[in-house]
Amino acid sequence: MTLTNIDDIDLDGLARVTYSAVFSDICDQIGLHHQTLPHTITARTLPDLTLVGWARPVQTAPIAHTPDAPYGNEILFVDSLSPGDVVVADCGGSTSAFWGELFSTAAVGRGARGAVINGAIRDVRRIVPTGFAIRALCADPSDSLGRLSIVRQDSPVRIGGVTITRGDLVVSDSDGTVVIPRAAVAEVVPRAMDKATIESSALDMLKEGAYLADVWDRHRVL
Repeated sequence: MTLTNIDDIDLDGLARVTYSAVFSDICDQIGLHHQTLPHTITARTLPDLTLVGWARPVQTAPIAHTPDAPYGNEILFVDSLSPGDVVVADCGGSTSAFWGELFSTAAVGRGARGAVINGAIRDVRRIVPTGFAIRALCADPSDSLGRLSIVRQDSPVRIGGVTITRGDLVVSDSDGTVVIPRAAVAEVVPRAMDKATIESSALDMLKEGAYLADVWDRHRVL
């Protein structure tokens, strides 16, 4: 597979045939050894879905007052989302819920694919029917109003030693979340597709009774 324009990537097609582990392996192969977010950020909705999309980073900070324009920065951010976006929010591990049902529904309406949040969400059961995939630290009923507010959007954020910039490729599933720097996407995606195909062939061999050693010798994947 040759990739000449990363903006032409079929995100749905990529999500159907790849998963976080193959992207992590390819990142390792090209020297990007620290692209996986902390394991504490887990699938809170749609764990069986592979979330693939383009990072829209946002940074929040604690507040101790209700702003004159409640949710003003959050409304501006959600309304700015575009098809293919994945919200990547660094909330500093806050347990006040940054994200909920209404934000999810609005994001789906804008064409966004999901969110990865270093913090809390709420309305989990009500988000599931929207089809919006969320990975987060935890769920908590406490609202962010008067506790948390966006202070910066579309600037790089750093979560667990991984820097996420706008337009990086996010791949997240029940194993975890991998972030591929935009500059590496054209190299990583074709190799991940190839590896996923090879692993499928290896799996078929094993199902037919092949020895693991023979599968390794032939495909060099495990």
